Amino acid sequence: MEEDKKYHTHTSADGSEFTHCHEGEHPHTHKNTKVVINRLSRAIGHLESVKRMVSDGRDCSEVLVQLSAVISALNSTGKVIIKDHIENCIVDAVESGDRKAIDDLNNAIDRFMK
Repeated sequence: MEEDKKYHTHTSADGSEFTHCHEGEHPHTHKNTKVVINRLSRAIGHLESVKRMVSDGRDCSEVLVQLSAVISALNSTGKVIIKDHIENCIVDAVESGDRKAIDDLNNAIDRFMK
């Protein structure tokens, strides 16, 4: 691993580990990794169903309703990620004086809410 970057290894609730780094360094933990992965897996499955509906020539109204459910699931997952990031990463960043982390979060929220 590069010497000029700080890397972190974390163990999620399911026992899996992941490593990452940040340019504007602050302690970084994720408590909801398993929850997010499960939600994304369900959304992927649901989106595959929508794809099959389109392939099967299902009614457009039905497809749009199901697509709306996928979008809602992804937005809900994004909220979990934002909450986890604020409660853990941003709190740590503020305590260590890392203003860049707050700016990065604001930019990410702006893009998420387009």
